[in-house]
Amino acid sequence: MKRFQLFFLLILWPLVSSVAQAPEQEQVPDTVRAGAYIINIHDINFRDKEYTIRFWLWMLYDNPSFDFAEQIDIPNAKEIDKPAPLMDLVDGKTWQLMKMKCTMKQNWKVNDFPFDKQHLTVRVENSVYDNAHLVYELDQSGSTYDRELTIDGWHISNFNVDTSVNEYTTVFGDPSSDLLHSEYASFNINMDIERDAWGLFAKIFIGMYIAFLISIISFTLRPSELEPRFGLPVGGLFAAVGNKYIIDSLLPESTSFTLVDTLHTVTFLGILATLLVSAISLKYFDNGQLDKSITFNRIGARIVVISYVVINLLLVGLAIA
Repeated sequence: MKRFQLFFLLILWPLVSSVAQAPEQEQVPDTVRAGAYIINIHDINFRDKEYTIRFWLWMLYDNPSFDFAEQIDIPNAKEIDKPAPLMDLVDGKTWQLMKMKCTMKQNWKVNDFPFDKQHLTVRVENSVYDNAHLVYELDQSGSTYDRELTIDGWHISNFNVDTSVNEYTTVFGDPSSDLLHSEYASFNINMDIERDAWGLFAKIFIGMYIAFLISIISFTLRPSELEPRFGLPVGGLFAAVGNKYIIDSLLPESTSFTLVDTLHTVTFLGILATLLVSAISLKYFDNGQLDKSITFNRIGARIVVISYVVINLLLVGLAIA
């Protein structure tokens, strides 16, 4: 009998051992159906790199431990006004509706200002439950923006919602985890806005173009009229510099060369070319070469004006494209 029991145990031992060593079944995360409706976007501030957005946010889920009004986190927000949620049970699921107001951080792209296009994103996470416990499902049909939404000086060119997983290179001191990172599901609201630029372009650059026009008036004077020939371009140069300082005060600091910088640089060089033509024409005049002085002044004026116009058209065209 003992031999039979031993034989039976030897046969079953591999099966018992494999069951004992089998890994625990992975936990299936709870699914939260999420959607958003944009009410308003305002207080767009380029200098402080921020804007304010107001929107409805709703969640539909089974897990009673979820409370997004208390657990919500928007990592790319500067400030979040605490929402007052509306809650109800729908077919055994918890439906939570919140009216959100957030001041968002935004790294504005100003290379083509004022013909710039901006991409706005609001990332919504649960600060308590990570990706192993919570994932999002999109309410695509209900997520949109108010058709009467107007953003001063802008129009909306694209809107969508999506999901992603944000990785953090820390477990925030969780003693139960020996990992070096943690992952949280994110519900993302994405919007592209484009500026209605031509009116703004005329307002901010008209001073610069008038400054250039003042400088090229000197081409109509005789080379011997020293004071106006050099005084007008210098006055135009100071006006162009002042115009650039005014525009720079509206924009965030940028290490790249923007359209504003490029157009003003072309204007500065155009005014410098005007002074150079006047100086050479005056030299010919002083040497008694009157015909040569007049001819050089006429050809130089055409080259400066045509080059300035063509370069400006090219730069603006590239910014619009």
